Amino acid sequence: MSAGFWAWPLIDQGFATEMKNILAPLGHPTPNELANNEDFWSWVRHSYTSSSNLINLNNGGVSPHPKVVQDAVERFTSLSNEAPSYYMWRVFEKGRETIREKLAELAGVSPEEIAINRNTTESLDTIIFGLDMNKGDEFVTSNFIYPNMNQAWMQREMREGLVRKVAKIPMPSTDTAAIVKAYTDQFTSKTKVVLIEHVVNWTGQVLPVAAIATEAKKRGILVMVDGAHSFAHLIFQIPDLNCDYFGTSLHKWLCAPFGTGMLYMKKEHIAKHWALFPGPDPKSDDIRKFENQGTRDVPAELAIGQAIDFHLSVGAERKFERLHYLKQYWVERVKDIPGISFYCPEDPAFSGALTTFGMEGMTGSEIHNFLWSESRIHTTPITHEGIDGVRITPNIYTALSDLDKLVATIRKMK
Repeated sequence: MSAGFWAWPLIDQGFATEMKNILAPLGHPTPNELANNEDFWSWVRHSYTSSSNLINLNNGGVSPHPKVVQDAVERFTSLSNEAPSYYMWRVFEKGRETIREKLAELAGVSPEEIAINRNTTESLDTIIFGLDMNKGDEFVTSNFIYPNMNQAWMQREMREGLVRKVAKIPMPSTDTAAIVKAYTDQFTSKTKVVLIEHVVNWTGQVLPVAAIATEAKKRGILVMVDGAHSFAHLIFQIPDLNCDYFGTSLHKWLCAPFGTGMLYMKKEHIAKHWALFPGPDPKSDDIRKFENQGTRDVPAELAIGQAIDFHLSVGAERKFERLHYLKQYWVERVKDIPGISFYCPEDPAFSGALTTFGMEGMTGSEIHNFLWSESRIHTTPITHEGIDGVRITPNIYTALSDLDKLVATIRKMK
């Protein structure tokens, strides 16, 4: 049995053939035309093993993986258990390089700029704690920074005397100039780095990262991007963002195994960047120095390959158009309700699948509890920066009947 075979099984030919057979009678529809084709998306839905006992509309936290990914994890885990130190360290370790190459191709960058880790927090903490900065140096975040990143920066503030500047983002907004200005207003000659959320986790708002990055680069400021909710969701490649660093969780929109993530670092920064878990050569210019985690979940990492295959088979553009369609499907059917409000734009240039809504006279927790008790709809309450509501996050396996149930339940609130 060769290492290559187990490290990178070929794409499931049955799945690919079935995809072609389903699409052929449709006359090669565009992604937009396919967005509301329920026959096609019903087939995709049955590639998952989602619960029939509840309606999961919190796919933003962590997404289920399709059956082909579950099967891969089980297969790699079973073989590992025959002789863990042999298969995981001598056979499967070699497979990480193929996964790195596939991720790099998907991201549009060099494999020598991609490190495989566990999640966005690990990726961005590696960046935050690895930057050389001195007392009095400034960094810019937004008022919608994710808590884990906020805590990492706060620790550096407390220990080292760094100075935080906060961009107050208008929300929701489709005004690129206003969003960019929120950041540039905070830039000074002392600013060393800016952290930008590609998709704001609290609301689903997509930020114009490239436009903000362009202004930062004019001032010699490093750009790091929180891509937890954008990778394999929005249509882009990392170079489009003009950033130096990018972190994401692959178990969100790529639907890869739980606890898998990816760090991108521009090659020129690697040698001077400190690793979170140091290896034998802290000044190495090898991206792999950021993978020194000790014993890790190698079977889960290898199954990232099946998640990439599945994503490519569905198609990135088809996937985005469906996700945005699902979001608009329920929003359009409740927007006339008196007292309802939305914290995310409807414009596909500024939104994808996620949207947080509020209801006059109800807290986010009350909305969350009502949806669950009335219809067993699983969501997440959001309370942050004047937002008090519930985030609704469908995924490509979500049925329109699930969203019809959501709409009917929201209408019962008034």
